[in-house]
Amino acid sequence: MPRRLDRYEARYRKLAAELSEIGFISPGSLVVRETSCGKPGCRCQADPPRRHGPYYQWSRAVAGKTISRRLSEREAKLYRAWIANRKRLEAIIAEMEKVSADAGEILLHQTASSNPTARHGPAEYS
Repeated sequence: MPRRLDRYEARYRKLAAELSEIGFISPGSLVVRETSCGKPGCRCQADPPRRHGPYYQWSRAVAGKTISRRLSEREAKLYRAWIANRKRLEAIIAEMEKVSADAGEILLHQTASSNPTARHGPAEYS
């Protein structure tokens, strides 16, 4: 059992180190849009159509309302990285929770095995 617990602790430390490498984060999503304007003779009305854009837009929910922001291509590149960083952060935390739960089961079992009152509870609750 200690070897398994050592592996869990090592994995947890490795995940914690990965957290320190994550850069800025942002919630939300990024979309790229191309539009047509409807003006007769415009390139977006040609056959085949050549739409206007690309236009970049970042959106997220704040207090139940969607807020959006138009971005330049350079800004969109930054947001794309920040959103990816957030997803990685969430994945690392989820894995840390799983490793913690697995290690916790071992520690709880060890505590119960070494302390008879832990298995049955204190006398006043019996």
